[in-house]
Amino acid sequence: MSTETIFIQLMGGMGVTVAIFILTLVFSMPLGMVVALLRMTRSRLLSLLVQVYISVMRGTPLMLQLIVIYFAPFYLFHIKISSSYRFVAVILAFALNYAAYFAEIYRSGFRSIPAGQYEAAHVLGYSRAQTFFHIILPQVVKRVLPPVTNEVITLVKDTSLAFAIATAEMFTIAKQISAKEASLMPLMAAGVFYYIFNVLVAWVCARIEKHYDYYKI
Repeated sequence: MSTETIFIQLMGGMGVTVAIFILTLVFSMPLGMVVALLRMTRSRLLSLLVQVYISVMRGTPLMLQLIVIYFAPFYLFHIKISSSYRFVAVILAFALNYAAYFAEIYRSGFRSIPAGQYEAAHVLGYSRAQTFFHIILPQVVKRVLPPVTNEVITLVKDTSLAFAIATAEMFTIAKQISAKEASLMPLMAAGVFYYIFNVLVAWVCARIEKHYDYYKI
């Protein structure tokens, strides 16, 4: 197999990797915010349920969650699993897993805001929504950017776990080519792709952090 053919096949897998990455962020980041707010709710029962969800997502391997979510429809409801569901299961598992991590990061950001700022906003006549979006949220975003960046970079590498349910992302394709050709070159090429992807992600996150540099805490 020529180098050009290997490169083309890896690029096809890279498309799946990028899709997993983007869709996971699209669903997990807002879901994480919802989970964080529910975690801080005054309802003790609701807060407890959310704590259990976070504990399970953070306390069990993502690979295990992928397998459970993929096979659950068949074993629990005897629903035949279609090939199209494989990618859906990947996104669902990744989104639920990363939402739990983002939720705890967001919660720590909210907890770091002094209570006096809420009180001052109330005295100045701000509504709860105005206080949240104009005063609290900008500060939370500034404070949580570094840990969020770390999770996003980790996500790039975790996309390779999709191989657990035979999703043809880049690492899976690289392993298949490497086994067929008895060569480490496809795996090394995949490593280069992951590294470049991570460099780009880190650069984008750094630009976002720089955008918020005007706001000093």
